[in-house]
Amino acid sequence: MTPDEFVSALGRHRTTAIIRTRDAALAASAMEAAVRGGVRIVEFTLTTPGALELITEFARRDHAPVDGITRLVVGAGTVLTVAELEQAVLAGARFIVSPVLDLDIIHAANAAGVAVLPGVHTPTEMLTAHRAGAPLVKLFPAPAGGPAWLRAVLAPLPMLKVVPTQGVDLDNIVPWLDAGAWAVGLVRDIFREEWLVARDFASIEARVAAIRAAVLRHVAQTGRSA
Repeated sequence: MTPDEFVSALGRHRTTAIIRTRDAALAASAMEAAVRGGVRIVEFTLTTPGALELITEFARRDHAPVDGITRLVVGAGTVLTVAELEQAVLAGARFIVSPVLDLDIIHAANAAGVAVLPGVHTPTEMLTAHRAGAPLVKLFPAPAGGPAWLRAVLAPLPMLKVVPTQGVDLDNIVPWLDAGAWAVGLVRDIFREEWLVARDFASIEARVAAIRAAVLRHVAQTGRSA
């Protein structure tokens, strides 16, 4: 999958599931539940034990097509160095996510032929990332202004493809998409601590299914994906 193909797939799917735990087996089971709920673009943060092995395992899986995506698209999150990026790509990551803006990581991802989402928080950081070759940017943390803030930023900078990845939930996902978000990253709203502790994978699956249904309704009502 080329970076352009990833951008297109994410623009159709509109959602990614992002897991961060201290238990590799729990991360696998929780992500499996999210996949059953309908998500097809998933991210394992490198702070999760065994993240590279999980990336390899999930990258090999085929599932019922959703939004034209048949094989899971698996990425690595919390990538802070070029060395970590290289390890993730070898493990099978098709996209790289960082919580910070590091131009070396952007350049390394472009050289490796994988999509990269650097973490940004201001319009200046967004434009810097875009000019450095990042096809997408991760809005992190979500600003206090929420969707209205993003709408204001995109008015003069419509070329940006922004993916909010903190504080997004079932209640605000449609406002984020309406504001111009290319897609959203789902973290705590689908992988709630109480569900993880209780191994309540049914609740994870149901929450993802509800979010996917909300996205599909939004696309049907607006007549467009990203």
